[in-house]
Amino acid sequence: MNFISRALVLGSLSTVVGCASMKGGTKSPDTTEPTPPPATASLVDNCDDTQKGVSKEADALASPYGIDQHVDKNFPDRKVSWLMTDGAYQKFVVQTGAKNFGRCNDVACYLFAAPSASIQGAVEKSKTADGKHDPAVLGQALGLPAKNFEGPLRMMTLDLAAQKVCTRLPVDADPGVWKCTTPDDKDCFKFGGYTSGGAPEVMVINAPVADTQVVEIP
Repeated sequence: MNFISRALVLGSLSTVVGCASMKGGTKSPDTTEPTPPPATASLVDNCDDTQKGVSKEADALASPYGIDQHVDKNFPDRKVSWLMTDGAYQKFVVQTGAKNFGRCNDVACYLFAAPSASIQGAVEKSKTADGKHDPAVLGQALGLPAKNFEGPLRMMTLDLAAQKVCTRLPVDADPGVWKCTTPDDKDCFKFGGYTSGGAPEVMVINAPVADTQVVEIP
């Protein structure tokens, strides 16, 4: 079959297929609006009225960047982790039979926490050949002094959404806050949802011990 004949045959076939597909009239376009994905619940919804009030004031101070935007950007899986020396863990959690992590007063227990992926990545990066960890590497990764991570550690991980835990931006009045006095200060508090070293953080209220995963870090 020469080129011209082949072209005529292909043209005839396309015409037949086109006519067959149009038989019965043209199909009306689908004008149904796509269903939007369900909105992710705010972690502040898990707070009591007192903490909701604190969160509202913090969001106003940080406006237009509040807790919900902070969580969406830095905690997309709604999971947080934090580190404690094994000595502190034994003294303040095990020996006291604590129900919640953090510094407690007559209102609640307050805990600074970071994205799980950041903490776990920093711990992995700090591992040494002898199976232990390098405090200097861990401190540098988290923007905190190396002395905070000397000796055996415990790494805690909590799913905030699954356990419905109250979470908001940290504020100056939170227990355990030591405000920075100079731009060069480290291991101190700067408002805005980030540590003095630039790592994202949130304030977790009444982080339940029973629902938290704990891993030993030699």
